Amino acid sequence: MVGCGNLLRGDDGVGPILVRHLWERGVPDGARLVDGGTAGMDVAFQMRGAGRVVIVDASATGAEPGTLYRVPGAELETLPPLSGLHTHSFRWDHAIAFARWALAEACPDDITVFLVEAASVEMGADLTEPVVAGMEQVIALIERDYLAPLRPSAPDEPTVEFTDDGYLRLGADLAGQRFPSSAAVAMVREGQLWLLPLRGPQSGGLLLKQRNLAGDRSTLIREVLSDEVPVGVRRAVWDPDQGALRVSLEPEP
Repeated sequence: MVGCGNLLRGDDGVGPILVRHLWERGVPDGARLVDGGTAGMDVAFQMRGAGRVVIVDASATGAEPGTLYRVPGAELETLPPLSGLHTHSFRWDHAIAFARWALAEACPDDITVFLVEAASVEMGADLTEPVVAGMEQVIALIERDYLAPLRPSAPDEPTVEFTDDGYLRLGADLAGQRFPSSAAVAMVREGQLWLLPLRGPQSGGLLLKQRNLAGDRSTLIREVLSDEVPVGVRRAVWDPDQGALRVSLEPEP
């Protein structure tokens, strides 16, 4: 996935900023995120050998700011023409056509372009609210259609382990599926420990640290439980409505 645009020019930076948000969420094996910036020729060569490519950039069509377009790459590869180009005018939209020529069989056939209509491209400005909303829609689509299928499948009957030194341990598959950013917030509700995934470590919360080569994760949970840690393996349930992993703290029969 390639995010294109200029970070210094307001809404034009939506592509690179989106890439940073996806980095925070956690990138599964088999996916690669690229900050394409404004170097269109680099974008072309980043496509080499990929099975599927997603390009994200801002657009300026005159539509309502934040309007989202999802366009097959095949519809854009001849627009604009490559004749008369030089490195300073080479953009991502040239990159698709150039990649077809330069990469030959190594150029992917499955290319999708997401465009978010810009409101302001003033130097030094932040993303405007409509473009942030459009970016969130793109993030959700990329997660659903491209990243989620690459994440490990969570166990049908997940378990977690509380250790006698106050840690909570999660298996690699459970952590990779439900907590891809390795950050979470924990709380106690109705006799249960609730663990909710966060976007990334910058959001605060607990850091799920890798504890072995298999990718299992652990986090210190003792303070959340007021030092009353139910040592041992416990069954867990994923609550899709609350977006939380719920673990009973009551004595098990």
